[in-house]
Amino acid sequence: MYTAATESLIKQAREIKEEELQRFCGRIFKLLHSKDVSGDTVDSLQRLNLIVSATKYATELPSDLVLKLQTVLRSSSCPEQLQVLSSSILRDSFPPSVHSLCSDLSQDSRTFGHVASVVLAQAGSQEDVMPLCHHLLKSLDSRLSDGQISRHALPLLSKMITVYPEILTDDQVNVVSRKLVDWLRYASMQQGASMSSGGFFSGPRTRQPAPLTEVDGVVTGDFFTVLCVGQSYTEDQWMNMYTFSMIKSWLLTYDTDGTTNTESALLIKAQGIHSQHQDDRSEVDSSVTSMVSATSSSTRLLPPKERLREKAFEYCQRLIEQSDRKALKKTDTELQKACIVESVSILDVICGEDPSYVYRAFPCIKALYGRLNGDLTYSRALLPIAQFYLNHSEIAAVDSEAVFCQLFSHCPAEQFNEPMLAFEFVQFCLLNASVLQERVTNYRQSFPNLLKFLAWNSSGLIAEFVELLPSLIAPDTAIELLHTILDLPCLAAALDLQQRSACYQAPDRPAWDQQGAKVAACLDAFRQPSCRGLFLYILRPEAGTGDTIDRLKMLHEILADMAESPRVVRCAQVVPVLLHVYFNTVTQRVDEKMLNQLLLVLLERSSLLYDIKTFNVEVQKVFSTHLQALCKLHPPLIVDQSREILELASSPANIYSKEDFYTHVVWVIGEYLSVSYDPRCTVERITSFFECLEAVLFEITQVRQSASPPSFSPRLVTVLMTTLAKLATRSQDLIPRVSLCLSKMRPFARSAPVMTCYSEEDTEEIITRAHELINLLKLPNVAQFVLAPSAGGDGPRWHRDTNASLPQGMKAVSGLLHRHSSSLPT
Repeated sequence: MYTAATESLIKQAREIKEEELQRFCGRIFKLLHSKDVSGDTVDSLQRLNLIVSATKYATELPSDLVLKLQTVLRSSSCPEQLQVLSSSILRDSFPPSVHSLCSDLSQDSRTFGHVASVVLAQAGSQEDVMPLCHHLLKSLDSRLSDGQISRHALPLLSKMITVYPEILTDDQVNVVSRKLVDWLRYASMQQGASMSSGGFFSGPRTRQPAPLTEVDGVVTGDFFTVLCVGQSYTEDQWMNMYTFSMIKSWLLTYDTDGTTNTESALLIKAQGIHSQHQDDRSEVDSSVTSMVSATSSSTRLLPPKERLREKAFEYCQRLIEQSDRKALKKTDTELQKACIVESVSILDVICGEDPSYVYRAFPCIKALYGRLNGDLTYSRALLPIAQFYLNHSEIAAVDSEAVFCQLFSHCPAEQFNEPMLAFEFVQFCLLNASVLQERVTNYRQSFPNLLKFLAWNSSGLIAEFVELLPSLIAPDTAIELLHTILDLPCLAAALDLQQRSACYQAPDRPAWDQQGAKVAACLDAFRQPSCRGLFLYILRPEAGTGDTIDRLKMLHEILADMAESPRVVRCAQVVPVLLHVYFNTVTQRVDEKMLNQLLLVLLERSSLLYDIKTFNVEVQKVFSTHLQALCKLHPPLIVDQSREILELASSPANIYSKEDFYTHVVWVIGEYLSVSYDPRCTVERITSFFECLEAVLFEITQVRQSASPPSFSPRLVTVLMTTLAKLATRSQDLIPRVSLCLSKMRPFARSAPVMTCYSEEDTEEIITRAHELINLLKLPNVAQFVLAPSAGGDGPRWHRDTNASLPQGMKAVSGLLHRHSSSLPT
């Protein structure tokens, strides 16, 4: 999604010649040796950065330039812009810089961060990052004068353990866990010192540290968290924020070792009694004891990782309490929402590792849900709460049905136009699909609501819904789901109208007219009581009100003016993809009754689709593919639905509106209407199908001078001829009739209208096929063998074994055709 100018630059970067790149690198090398940093140097480095990042492969740069970039990167006196560019270039270039950069790691915090990003990007194994790991651990334990190295080290450590979780020993994990406890729980309660001007005649003076406040302006009385507000922050407060940002990944990476969960709970209880007369102090700093911590258990005797878990639990509970305060600033309100999401997720991790925390966490989670439920601005926060209920409600014997009923009924219906919520909601469903199918009764019933996310955000969610769709297929709603997928463009149009209708009131006619005449007409229809039922159905929140509606064609006519809407067109493009997924899934677990219903839907909806450019053609191609698959899976479908199939096949009008699908219907008739597949294929039934197709072939191949050129393909003619020949071999009284019909193909193919429309190859194909079929039908037994082989005829033995009858039969037929090559009447 780049502009034309950006696309052009990227293309140039990808297509640069090796000689030109080498000259350009030599120029940059000279610029970097100059004492003054010019704009030309920065511009050249930016261009080189584009070149190396334009492809997914590492770009080989001259070794002298790589060494110079490493020097710039490690030089604390260099401008930061040059360091950033050098770091970005080295990450995507070759040869790697890991070993040379790790040999001399800088103590400067800014430089160290840029060097570490290159090392982590280019490291090929755990051993490559071991020097960096030791340096990070050392910096976390050091107290430098600027105090900055630790702040940069913690995010780097978090990224490192994500890629190489085994890089830390148990002792190192315990050391870091102790540090995290101190930063998380015992940060100072005063704001950081700030410099202020003392006036014109005096120098700057340091203000006395002021107390921190809550988001509502009240002075903080409990321990420091990320929701505490101040003008400036101390280093341990910054480390508190960094620790909270990585604590979830740390807990997931390093589970508890040593004591069991039961032993941990007993230790917490014992220390809770003991701590009533003691202060809970930091192991490193003597910080002010929190007011809330007086009621929480002391965990001095717990192993470091379990102690970290306890302090993280307390921290998250405090954040949830703070999120209930009325923030003075909008940015703080958004921060409260983010903290709720992260806190509940961390509580979920803690309870998953130690179930004893479930009983302590649920009162807080239930109170939080009661507060947020119904507030649409907190919809994203409901997802981690729902995850918590899904994971732990059975242990705590808590009913979670109301939570999921609210989640699946209201969020998609009312906030389908929120892209971030849509993505996170679908991700939640993907992550828990198997559990939701088993334990949440309204999950599969809610697919009309879930598909609203896809209808509104088609291009961004197609990959997720391809994976999610199989979990939504249930026997009782599978047919309704198929209709809903086919009506997805209608849903997109209806949602668009719903949004516009909410924005523009009925009396505000000028605002309607600004939307365009077509949209205004659709908005009028959307608000008409006579059309209300149609839109209520297409916008329904859950399944169960019926597979489809009788007035679907009327709905298509109402929404006709929305067919060119970009949103509707994009939505229509994902329908064929979903249909393939649907049929590939449903054919693996359906019974005979369901197969009959699916075939009826294909026959009915092939001519009842929203009229969008190329949409009907693409959907009918999918129908054609899966019509063959359904009939191959259960050939008696042809007899079961013979009335509906005959009705479709007997109308030549279907050829012009859905030729591809019609052709496949004719093919499956010839392939599977046989007594070898279904004993109900009597002579009378075969004759009825034959007469139907014979009449169609006769009508479309009549030779009249005034006739217009045929608008159907030669393939349809050859399929009709072949199918008639197949049916004639199963009821040999029909052979004279089909031979007469085939004898008329040469005049048809040589007629003037046909010659102007078809190529020479096409007309020859028609004549040759008719010629071959007539010769075959002169020997009915051979024709039946060739045109209607037994069900096992597609097995390897029939084609590989020269002693089998099929190769010999083909040779005999080939000889027969050569001997009678001139027997076709003129």
